[in-house]
Amino acid sequence: MSLSLWQQQLADGLQTMGLDLSAGQRQQLLDFLTLLNKWNQAYNLTAVRQPGQMVPRQLLDSLSILPFISADRVLDAGAGGGLPGIPLAIARPDIGFTLVDSNSKKTRFLTQCKLELKLGNVEVFHGRAEDCGSDRLCAQITSRAFSSLANLVDWCGALLADEGQFLAMKGQFPDDELSALPVGWHLAESHRLDYPGCDGDRHLLVIERAPAQPTPASGG
Repeated sequence: MSLSLWQQQLADGLQTMGLDLSAGQRQQLLDFLTLLNKWNQAYNLTAVRQPGQMVPRQLLDSLSILPFISADRVLDAGAGGGLPGIPLAIARPDIGFTLVDSNSKKTRFLTQCKLELKLGNVEVFHGRAEDCGSDRLCAQITSRAFSSLANLVDWCGALLADEGQFLAMKGQFPDDELSALPVGWHLAESHRLDYPGCDGDRHLLVIERAPAQPTPASGG
């Protein structure tokens, strides 16, 4: 592991992406990556294990959706190793993030990140997303490598505010998943994600509740 390599990759990546983060935030991101790398040796938190790929595929990939984060409260479903939730929470300390995962090892890691990185805007919930409770309604719900779009809206739809958005990070454009969306949901926007070191297709799909159809007027 080369910390100097990570520092340079992060600095170059943020500049190219037009993201202005403070020196303290950049250090928090690198500290998070160090924690992730350390815990990954004992737990299967992420498949990315080559040090040279960690900044692009973990930090920059997560931060690529930062321009689309607009809610004051965001839920990260299937947060796993804290991607994209932890990098987003570091970049936006003014927003509250709830990180949800049913794997106890992963939520222990997320809790450790919250403590060591002093992330007062992060809440960790151990359990299934559908068990969070309606008191956790959020205007935006993120997901990365979580599940199919149909499962996402089925399991987490009750946690999304009426005018809310799912921000689903995917690789190749998932036409098959979109065609399997339940009635009442639709693709509102799609964006191709790009960042230095991005290898392969990356997409952000914005899923919203479908507009109500007007009731046909009865004949008279």
